[in-house]
Amino acid sequence: MNTETSTNNDTDDNNNKDDKEEDIKNKKVKVKFYETWTFIIFICVIVPFAFRSLFYAPFHIPSSSMKSTLLIGDFLFVNKSSYGYSRYSFPFGIGFFEGRISDKAPERGDVIVFRPSTATYIDFIKRLVGMPGDKIQVKKGELYINGSKVDRVKIDDFIEDDETGRSITRYRETLPNGVSYDVLDDNKNGALDNTDIFVVPDGHYFFMGDNRDNSADSRTDTVGFVPAENLVGKAERIIVSTKGSIWKFWTWGSTIRSDRAFNSIE
Repeated sequence: MNTETSTNNDTDDNNNKDDKEEDIKNKKVKVKFYETWTFIIFICVIVPFAFRSLFYAPFHIPSSSMKSTLLIGDFLFVNKSSYGYSRYSFPFGIGFFEGRISDKAPERGDVIVFRPSTATYIDFIKRLVGMPGDKIQVKKGELYINGSKVDRVKIDDFIEDDETGRSITRYRETLPNGVSYDVLDDNKNGALDNTDIFVVPDGHYFFMGDNRDNSADSRTDTVGFVPAENLVGKAERIIVSTKGSIWKFWTWGSTIRSDRAFNSIE
């Protein structure tokens, strides 16, 4: 009699154990995908990487080479799909392929982020002024394209928004295709105000900064001609601009340039 009772108890224990294991299996099956590490990695790593590579990427302006169009402290978005995609569309220039996919030619006058052949790990931002086959020259500070002087008229001076309040001569320049923008002439006889004739090779572009006397651009060996493959994207809009550190939020009242927020880049 005792033996039979013991056997029944063992059977019940085994049944309970089986039921618990089945419950555990069911619970594992019921784990939602959004509760997994795979989903977290997808959201935190893959999605931002894809968005930054294929659509828009944020950029910060660290120099005055594009003043007054772009100022030090401007934060802007660059459209990565404007000219198709190359290895430089991706962070760190990861080499998935050579050349460009969905290649679209840029327009003269576009403000573009690119990687110069001399330093493909650094992003530059300048204005496209020379197309493949063009002859580009600067004489007495004025831009010539294919032997013709680019139209420019003097407008109001640019006033520095720092403690100096210095004024710089400013012109409105208009390219042959009708694109107009402001350029600065900080030095009437600067080192880059008179150049040789540059003949832009096929598959390459010629870039200049709007702050003509303070820009390392295609007039210099630092940049030179830029291959089409090295274009990253078109700068389209300023998101925010600050005269100080964006991280020092307690200074925003005196450092944020509210008049530049969400301005389109021309």
